[in-house]
Amino acid sequence: MNWLYICGRNAAANCHSGVPHFFFLEGLLSGVWSEETCPSFCPAGYRTQVSRLRGERMLYPLMSHPPGQNDQLTPTPVSYTAGFYRIPVIGLTTRMSIYSDKSIHLSFLRTVPPYSHQAQVWFEMMRIFKWGHIILIVSNDHEGRAAQKKLETLLEERESKNKKRNFEKTDQHSYDSRRGPKAEKVLQFEPGTANMTSILMEARELEARVIVLSANEDDAVTMYKTATILNMTGPGYVWLVGEREISGRAMQHVPEGVIGLQLINGKNESAHINDAVGIVAQSIHELFVKENITDPPRGCVGNTNIWKTGPLFKRVLLSSKYPNGFTGQVEFNDEGDRKFSNYSIVNVQKGKLVTIGVYNGTKILVNDKKIIWPGGELNAPRGFQMSTRLKIVSIHQEPFVYVKPTMPDGTCKEEFMMNGEIIKKVICIGPNATVTGRPIIPQCCYGFCVDLLVKLASTTTLNFTYEVHLVHDGKFGTQERVNNSNKKEWNGMMGELLGGHADMIVAPLTINNERAQYIEFSKPFKYQGLTILVKKEIPRSTLDSFMQPFQSTLWLLVGLSVHVVAVMLYLLDRFSPFGRFKVNSEEEEEDALTLSSAMWFSWGVLLNSGIGEGAPRSFSARILGMVWAGFAMIIVASYTANLAAFLVLDRPEERITGINDPRLRNPSDKFIYATVKQSSVDIYFRRQVELSTMYRHMEKHNYESAAEAIQAVRDGKLHAFIWDSAVLEFEASQKCDLVTTGELFFRSGFGIGMRKDSPWKQAVSLAILSFHENGFMEDLDKNWVRYQECDFRSNAPATLTFENMAGVFMLVAGGIVAGIFLIFIEIAYKRHKDARRKQMQLAFAAVNVWRKNLQSCGHQVRLADTPSSPSFYNDRKNGRAEPDPKTKASFRSLTSTLTSSFKRRRSSKDTQYHPTDISGQLNLSDPSVSTVV
Repeated sequence: MNWLYICGRNAAANCHSGVPHFFFLEGLLSGVWSEETCPSFCPAGYRTQVSRLRGERMLYPLMSHPPGQNDQLTPTPVSYTAGFYRIPVIGLTTRMSIYSDKSIHLSFLRTVPPYSHQAQVWFEMMRIFKWGHIILIVSNDHEGRAAQKKLETLLEERESKNKKRNFEKTDQHSYDSRRGPKAEKVLQFEPGTANMTSILMEARELEARVIVLSANEDDAVTMYKTATILNMTGPGYVWLVGEREISGRAMQHVPEGVIGLQLINGKNESAHINDAVGIVAQSIHELFVKENITDPPRGCVGNTNIWKTGPLFKRVLLSSKYPNGFTGQVEFNDEGDRKFSNYSIVNVQKGKLVTIGVYNGTKILVNDKKIIWPGGELNAPRGFQMSTRLKIVSIHQEPFVYVKPTMPDGTCKEEFMMNGEIIKKVICIGPNATVTGRPIIPQCCYGFCVDLLVKLASTTTLNFTYEVHLVHDGKFGTQERVNNSNKKEWNGMMGELLGGHADMIVAPLTINNERAQYIEFSKPFKYQGLTILVKKEIPRSTLDSFMQPFQSTLWLLVGLSVHVVAVMLYLLDRFSPFGRFKVNSEEEEEDALTLSSAMWFSWGVLLNSGIGEGAPRSFSARILGMVWAGFAMIIVASYTANLAAFLVLDRPEERITGINDPRLRNPSDKFIYATVKQSSVDIYFRRQVELSTMYRHMEKHNYESAAEAIQAVRDGKLHAFIWDSAVLEFEASQKCDLVTTGELFFRSGFGIGMRKDSPWKQAVSLAILSFHENGFMEDLDKNWVRYQECDFRSNAPATLTFENMAGVFMLVAGGIVAGIFLIFIEIAYKRHKDARRKQMQLAFAAVNVWRKNLQSCGHQVRLADTPSSPSFYNDRKNGRAEPDPKTKASFRSLTSTLTSSFKRRRSSKDTQYHPTDISGQLNLSDPSVSTVV
């Protein structure tokens, strides 16, 4: 077998040093060729030698090219040529990350790792020192991007492993301690940039103080100089760099305390030659045993045939392990790079590199007592600086956050007070929901959470300033799919916090497991649960409201009883022998109780009116009267008590009993209930299997905000709204047509949200606990949440209004109208009766005159009436013996009327009319009267 060892001008001396160690493999190693005079960049020479050895059955080339100035591309021609023919190439000193790209360097392998693999050591350093977030500064070239990708991949893998763990079974502190570091910001610069001030100024504004640098020697020098000028190499800072950043010229300007890396045996080319030949020989032996090796193609000119055994040989090399190498275990990854490389961790102290630890490819060992940190510090910095200017995100949710327009001068004047204290207002930037397009404008925010924020900012242990903005989409935060893919992202306040647009969420954000996996919650500042808001059914007073105490059946029975008792009183008094009671025999008997008097007595007792006369006279009737009086007393007392209950007290309607109410568990289109889209309540119903039926019904009717849903309940468009109890109880106390119903469920709390790596989380939680202890949270709750507007209505004595008693007034009005109607009937009846009386008077007068005439002429009449009388005979003869028929009929009618009238007057004891009283009214010219007369 032939070997090609290609080396740089300075590496040729190492060529033969590694070969004798493998002479024991007799027959396997037939020769070694070394190009000692090859210039630093001679692709034509490489191609000539490769072509020559291919003709001599060259099987494997070795490439050694230690980095030097202007020779970074030296291995490229060999890699291209060997890759074209599928001939594996082993590099011994090439560290550039570009050779890991197998789409370009198809057959290139190496016994050294690329510079980008140093990210593994940086990651382990950040983990053991518990630096939660870092600043990554890289050059915008292939090497810088490779280092960035490698480090970000490690961070993502660590985070994904943590997510798979059972977070619910561990406490929050232990979960945080297992979390890996996170890149707060990645800053890129163009290679050869002369001024790094803007890059470092941006880094200085961040919270992280751990700076990871990936750059070449020249850019590292510029970065070090600028950092020293900006005082970013002093106490509190940490600089993690690689091997290039502390080599050559960079070593002359590297600040004190910088921590760098050096590849162990990285410059020992002889050791790498031995390891390369060893793993190749081991792979060839395995290949000869298991496979048939074909001859490689001969010559390059005009030959495009690949070596069929080449890809197989490469796979055998990638799967081989050479455990006893001079540089340690030799093993390749899928990209052909060295795995499990060993590094020395060094610390710059007084211009020299001091070894403080090692990394063996899997574990890191560091003696932190030997480290001198930037600024001469002996203790490891915490890796962050707590920024005193925080970006706060909130949401419009009364009473926790009120949003009002600013004054014309753009300020928020404190123009009103609550409980003797001036309301604190802050400027908050956010969308104006009242204007189309929701433009972002300054507004005034105040409320429960604003007071809490002001108190937190002024606390001695925190002491920060803030700028408040409202969430742009108006949502609390939930995960939603991106473009119908499996990838999910947080929206709302959660998305702004995780995306770095906010440092803290100060709002009524419900604490739940889904959110707690991604952000850190403070201790709850408000404990609450879920409840149901419904519209209060205010009873409407009708005209018959005074009749509501009794059912219609009872009213009919009472009315019937009045008349039955009246009739019985009349009958008892009528048939009783003592119904006309008199004191002695000389006095006249009293009149018996008439039916009308009995009716008056019965109604008078029932309505408790005074009865002057018309009372029963008999003992039996009076017994019934007393029983009736007792009955009336009970009926009236019961009516009065129930009337007060109906007209004064608010009778509760049948409301929702709670989450297990049948109307919620068995939804229908006749009863609509909902919550807010993409909220914690929405998440709760979506995750609960037993509530899946309810969620499917709610999903179609959910609203964008709580304010819209509450207004829908008031308008009757929504029958029930499920939301946080603190908000709904406040709304019910302010809007008296609303009421909460049912017991609380899904008890939780509101907390302040922060990122997992936030340095404020512990201090904020301790401050909230102290607020609970000193009563500040109780005061906030009393001032904002439990502030009642409807209390005076429920506690003050109820007052009857006209609506309550309108029916009684209508009853009186009806009585007046009935009285007027009856008086007209009475007048008409009286006139008719007077006319009849006048006729009777005329008839009486005529009869009296007729009687007088008869008395005076009685004798002549009797003589004339005898048959023997001549006049009688003559009258009959002349036809006058019989009176006129009309006269006879009038006389009979008058006689009959007078007879019946006399009888009636005698029974009623009316005063008799005397003839002298009506003599002046007698009209003798009346034909009927004159005829009768």
